[in-house]
Amino acid sequence: MRMLNFAKRNFKELIRDPISIIFEIALPIFLLFIFQQFNLPDEIFKLENFTPGIILFGFAFIALFSANLISKDRSTSLLIRLGTSPMKSRDYILGYVLSIVPIILVQEVLFFATAMLLGLHFSINIIYTVLISLVISILFISLGILIGSVVSEKGTGGVGSLIVQLVCFTSGMYFPKEMVGKTFTRICEILPFESCLNIVRGTLNNDFSMISTRNIITFAIYTIVVLVTTIIVFKKKMVSDNK
Repeated sequence: MRMLNFAKRNFKELIRDPISIIFEIALPIFLLFIFQQFNLPDEIFKLENFTPGIILFGFAFIALFSANLISKDRSTSLLIRLGTSPMKSRDYILGYVLSIVPIILVQEVLFFATAMLLGLHFSINIIYTVLISLVISILFISLGILIGSVVSEKGTGGVGSLIVQLVCFTSGMYFPKEMVGKTFTRICEILPFESCLNIVRGTLNNDFSMISTRNIITFAIYTIVVLVTTIIVFKKKMVSDNK
């Protein structure tokens, strides 16, 4: 119950800044619309392939969004006060995650509504993609909470922008990794963003040959490691901030 109340508090805090929410949702939709006006011949920019990339791009902003929320709570000493409550650090993390889920759902609905207006055909795979995307969003939310736990409120913008750039250039949403060379290809395979994109893209296109075992393992390892690290670091920061 305390965790749910904490999630409600976080959600109310998020919607107090509607301009940030509008920007977070509107920018990816704008990019989806603009790129479809160019009629680019590359397969990557077809709606069924580029929409998953836009979803991932939106999640990068979700990470920045999460980082800002945590760093703001730290700057206002909220976490110091919460340190006296009986809640555990994992309850706090889950409370933050749950507060962002409604925003992600709205984002997903608007993404696919826009894509369908642009010509994407509706299918049950869209529902599956939304569900898979919610799972993948845990990685980005956790990453944002981790950043917000260790970086000041002023520094979250810079680190968050780095995440956005990494998603854009290493996921394959704009160009195939092979175009840049073997070293860059290896970096893309090591980082989780290409794997996330392949999972979303394969689900939407009902083509599970796009999703390799490596993609699933890479995503799972990163999500578990980042989530566990976030819980540990968050707990340590609560203790250190209370001193």
